[in-house]
Amino acid sequence: MSLEISYPHLEQPPGQPPRLRRLPRIRVAQLVLDHLAYGWSVEEMCRQHPYLLPAEAHAAMAFYFDHRQEVEHEIESELKELTLAPGQPRSPFFVRMRALGRL
Repeated sequence: MSLEISYPHLEQPPGQPPRLRRLPRIRVAQLVLDHLAYGWSVEEMCRQHPYLLPAEAHAAMAFYFDHRQEVEHEIESELKELTLAPGQPRSPFFVRMRALGRL
């Protein structure tokens, strides 16, 4: 017997990252970044982003915990594309991710 897990508030079009079904411009990785960068809980994410439903944030975080490697790979790929002008300070998120060895 195999158990298939579904995330009813998310969609993942072929070849694209997972995103919110109701708000397709919001990717799971974006919400995960709020969690990683600021330590936000689902409740705090919903306070900071009033358009976000608690069930959507919970679904995004559940997907992340079930597919951590996939989502972190997406985040790392995006971070590698970032370039800063010489002398521009790094963001607290960048410093934290570098300290965790993810950059």
